[in-house]
Amino acid sequence: MKICFLGLDNLPVLSAEFSSHHMGGESVQQTLLAKALVDRGHAVSMVTVDYGQRDGASWDGVRVWKAYRPTSGIPIFRFVHPRWTGIWRALKRADADLYYTSCAGMHVGLLALFCRRYHKQFIFRIAIDTDCDPSKLLVRFARDRWLYRYGLRRAHVILAQSITQAQALERNFELPSRVAAMLVESAQPASERDIDVLWIANIRPIKRPDRVFELARKLPDVVIHMVGGPLPGEMALFNQVRSEARNHPNVVFHGALPYQEAKALYGRAKIFANTSDLEGFPNSYLHAWTNGVPVVAMFDPDGVINRERLGIATAGAEQIGDAIAGLLADPAAWLRASERCRVYMHRHHGDDVVMATYLDVFDHALRGTVAVPAKLSRGHASHA
Repeated sequence: MKICFLGLDNLPVLSAEFSSHHMGGESVQQTLLAKALVDRGHAVSMVTVDYGQRDGASWDGVRVWKAYRPTSGIPIFRFVHPRWTGIWRALKRADADLYYTSCAGMHVGLLALFCRRYHKQFIFRIAIDTDCDPSKLLVRFARDRWLYRYGLRRAHVILAQSITQAQALERNFELPSRVAAMLVESAQPASERDIDVLWIANIRPIKRPDRVFELARKLPDVVIHMVGGPLPGEMALFNQVRSEARNHPNVVFHGALPYQEAKALYGRAKIFANTSDLEGFPNSYLHAWTNGVPVVAMFDPDGVINRERLGIATAGAEQIGDAIAGLLADPAAWLRASERCRVYMHRHHGDDVVMATYLDVFDHALRGTVAVPAKLSRGHASHA
């Protein structure tokens, strides 16, 4: 198969040379999926923004085509050039049989138009629950929301991270989807668990970094490590969070870290805390569980935390501190939860288990057929 990923922020995950630039959870997922496909002998490429890399250069067998420089162009007009034109030309240079993208945004519509023009198939992957609800899309401009809806309805297959997302997509857009599990890299053993609580997320309002400081005040003897960089337009919030962290002696604020450095912290953590109001299926949960780290959070995708006892899912933000304190105070309970996390990840998120769904979907897409479950029910787990 010749497969191209449209993931403008993917290069910082793929190449350590560009790791100082912004990346998100779907950047990680697309890159892991691309590498897994290369390992299975497929021809894989990506379209990313231009960070100064050589056009058509390869990393780990993945060929990268650059679309445009993030700062190039005149506001308003740059939507057409260099962004639309740059993406379109890069997609054409990739010359793939199948195209894949994720996250709501204008790029979904542009990819749909490209694939319609050149008779290609494309697959869209839901990245966050709001992608499934037109009234809650995290997309700024009406133009881009229209392009997203246009592209979404023309995807050959839509993949969801959870049954909750699949049901919401069916309810709000009347579109079917297929639930596909997420990939995760193997654990990185650490010499000791010297981080009581780990928090990793992009610094943005929906991630609620302010709640970390509430935890710090409530649990003054618990050491909390915070990792996260600002999203475009969120520098003021980032500076505010960094400044507030200095007021809490039990908070270690790392700021933005390269992907591999951030990933290494999971092996040192006892508990991973999530304070977000909104999520999809967080990559951070998978990194935590594969390292045997229980998760404490309000957000529980498809109820997997409570069902598999992979930590504690709380009813509200005010219970997170008590849940953390309880787990830290009971080493035997923590050890049992840690082992359940490892077993769950081995059973449901091993490469071969996860890739079986993707390879089946890609094969059907290339043959012009669709394999989607006829009915969506709570009986389907997130790894279906």
